[in-house]
Amino acid sequence: MARSTGRPAKEPGRIKQLIDVFHMTRKADSALVWWMLLAFLVPVLVGVVLAVLSGAIITMITWILLGVVTGLLVALIVMNRRAERAAYNRMEGQQGAVGAVLRATLRRGWRGSEIPVAVNPRSRDAVYRAVGKPGVVLIAEGPKGRTQRLVDEERRKVVRVAPNVPVSVLRVGSDEGSIRLSQINRRLGRLKGKLTRAEVLAVSNRLESLGGGVPMPKGVDPTKLRPVRR
Repeated sequence: MARSTGRPAKEPGRIKQLIDVFHMTRKADSALVWWMLLAFLVPVLVGVVLAVLSGAIITMITWILLGVVTGLLVALIVMNRRAERAAYNRMEGQQGAVGAVLRATLRRGWRGSEIPVAVNPRSRDAVYRAVGKPGVVLIAEGPKGRTQRLVDEERRKVVRVAPNVPVSVLRVGSDEGSIRLSQINRRLGRLKGKLTRAEVLAVSNRLESLGGGVPMPKGVDPTKLRPVRR
C-alpha cells in the first residue's frame, strides 16, 4: 500500500501560470499574439534607435537591453488586459456572474459578497449588495423590468436599518441604462464618498445582521475568475 506523504500539491510556478493564461486567452482571442508582438517590438525598436543615436558601445547595449525588458513588461500587461476581457466575455449573461466579479475583483475599501441578497426563484435574476464610502450600492443582475421589485424591496430594508446612508443602484445586463460586468468596479469608483471607514464597517455589520443571503445562482463559479498577477 502506497504511503501518503501528507504534503499539499505544489502550486504551479509563475512562468507556468503565465503560459496557462496565454494559452487560455489565445483560444478566446485570436488577435492576442499580434497585440503582444506589437507591444514587444515598439519598445525594442525605440531602444535600438536610441542606441544608434548614442554612439557609445556601453550606452548602446544599455538602451537595447532596456528596450527588450520594457517590451516584455508591456507585452505581459497587454496579455493581462486581454485575458481579463476574455474572462468577462465568457461570463457575460451568466447567472451569478456579478457575484463572481464582487468576490474576485472588488476594490479595497468595499465590502461585498458573491452571495446575492435577493433572488427571483423563477427567472433567477438577483440583487447583490456592496458597501463602501459612497454608501450602499445595490447591483441588479437582470433586466430592469424583472429586477425592479427586488431592488425596491432591498432599498426599503437598507433605509430601515440605515436611514441616513445613501443608496445607489447599478444594473448589469444588456438593456438600456445597464452596464457590463467589466464596468462594475469603474462605476463604483466614480461614486463620491460619503462615509468614513468606521461608518462603512458599522453599516455593513448592520445589513449583514438582517440575513437574507441566498445561495448563488448556478452558472458561474467565482473561483474561476481571478485577476492575472503582473
